[in-house]
Amino acid sequence: MFPERFSNLPPYAFPRLRALLDVHPAGGPTIHMTIGEPRHAFPSWVGDVLAANVAEFGKYPPNDGTPELQQAIADWIARRYGVSVDPATQVMPLNGTREGLYNAAMALCPETRDGKQPTVLIPNPFYQVYAVGTVSVAAEPVFVNATRETGHLPDYESLPDEILDRAALAYICSPANPQGAVASRDYWERLIALAEKHDFRILADECYSEIYRGEAPAGALQVATEMGVDPERVVIFHSLSKRSNLPGLRSGFVAAGPESMKRIKQLRAYAGAPLPLPIQRVSEKVWADEAHVVENRALYLEKFELADRIFGNVPGYEPPQAGFFLWLPVEDGEAAALKLWTETGVRVLPGAYLSRDTDAGNPGKGYIRVALVASRDETEQGLTRLRDCLYGQ
Repeated sequence: MFPERFSNLPPYAFPRLRALLDVHPAGGPTIHMTIGEPRHAFPSWVGDVLAANVAEFGKYPPNDGTPELQQAIADWIARRYGVSVDPATQVMPLNGTREGLYNAAMALCPETRDGKQPTVLIPNPFYQVYAVGTVSVAAEPVFVNATRETGHLPDYESLPDEILDRAALAYICSPANPQGAVASRDYWERLIALAEKHDFRILADECYSEIYRGEAPAGALQVATEMGVDPERVVIFHSLSKRSNLPGLRSGFVAAGPESMKRIKQLRAYAGAPLPLPIQRVSEKVWADEAHVVENRALYLEKFELADRIFGNVPGYEPPQAGFFLWLPVEDGEAAALKLWTETGVRVLPGAYLSRDTDAGNPGKGYIRVALVASRDETEQGLTRLRDCLYGQ
């Protein structure tokens, strides 16, 4: 006997992709442009810090993080967003943001809203953990299509009051995965005002916040603080995976109001796993250093410009504002990914694998997601093959 709660979840994107592509031979030397795994170098001194603290693998780490790491995170928030948070009561290190995005739903979603099943608002396309967190707390997922017409961000204001009045949580990713759209200050202000009106929390997934063009994106906590709203209204999530090219470190953080954080920490104490102490020591140093982040961002800027040059004449191409994905328009994402693989050996992800079917259609069906994580030369090869194969230019 097994639970049925997860029966409606679609197959995870990457096993689904392997089933689509791997039964066919590659049409050329393989170039992987599917997964968002950073491949730039991480800071050279990371290994030295880890080695200096390796003996601490022999100790149980503190559940809530070392005071030094809590302070390093609070200091980074202050530098980046101009917001002061209490390191002891408003931040907690995470084993990557996925842990936090899931457990925040477990810790913060009520069983009912005014005697009714709560709703959780989810952008569509979306990071899959939003959906499984919602299902795990027996809430109703409400997928809101994020399309070209909505600026590739979900228009939660368009939802009927019946849905909004039952809303407990609203997930939002800015910069957006996969589209690279950035929530403006005006967008954040309207979303926060909507949350205030209907009394729901915003779970802001900001793990791509340090990879951007031009001005640094505004953050949810930053705008909420400027508006003077209830500090419990917004919960933010950040990671060293993208910012610092350390996806294997599994290190991020959650920051929130003290009441929200009290419940998140309680769940961690009973069911979570804190970061090993050597990982926390590395994280303390990495959050404190910005030089490597500036260098990393410059490498992505080169690849943004490369993509603009290669796809500038492709109808419907939209230069990403941030993140490290291209969201390229095609007639059918699955057919395009299969054609590209069998004719060139380039692997990309069909957009529909990141989306759900809704009454308004599947917003990812006519797109492919392309990760710009490889070296500049490999990225140029892959993008050129992709353009010539799919767009005939």
